[in-house]
Amino acid sequence: MALDRWIALILLGICLAYGYTAWFTMDAGLAPFMKRNPIWPSTFPKGLSVLAITACLVILFGLEKSEIKPAEIDYRRLHEYKLGQAIMLLCLMVTYALCLRPAGFLFSTTAFLFLGSFILGERKWILMISVAVIATVVVWFLVQEVLGIYMRPLPGMLGG
Repeated sequence: MALDRWIALILLGICLAYGYTAWFTMDAGLAPFMKRNPIWPSTFPKGLSVLAITACLVILFGLEKSEIKPAEIDYRRLHEYKLGQAIMLLCLMVTYALCLRPAGFLFSTTAFLFLGSFILGERKWILMISVAVIATVVVWFLVQEVLGIYMRPLPGMLGG
C-alpha cells in the first residue's frame, strides 16, 4: 500500500475516534435548556468528523487518482527542494508562538505574516505590510469584539 493510503488509514482511525466523541459523548453533559438549541457545541465537530472521514475514505479507495501521475518526491534529490524555506517557516512559527504573549497579538501576528511572506519570496514591501496589518487587525477585532475572547493586543509594558 502506498504511503498516502497508510497516512489516510491512520487519519481515519483518529477521525473515527474524534467522530465518536463528537456524536456520542460531547452532548451528554449539556444543560437541559441547551438541548433545545438548534446548534450545539458539538455541531462543528460532527460536521468536521464526517468530512474528514469522507476524505480519508476517498484516499483509501483511490477515488482521487487520475490518469496523470503527479511528480513523486525523489528522496535521493532531497537537496534540490526548498527545504530552507520550510525550515525557516517552522522556526518562524515556533518563534511566533513563543512571542505571542510577551509581545502582544498585534505586533506578533503582523511580524509573523510579514516575515512569512518575505521567506516565501514576496518582495513588494508596501503590499506585505498593508496585508499583514489589515489581516491582523481584522482577526483581532473578530476574536476580541465579535466572539468576546480577550487577546492581549499590545505588549505588557505598553499596557496590553
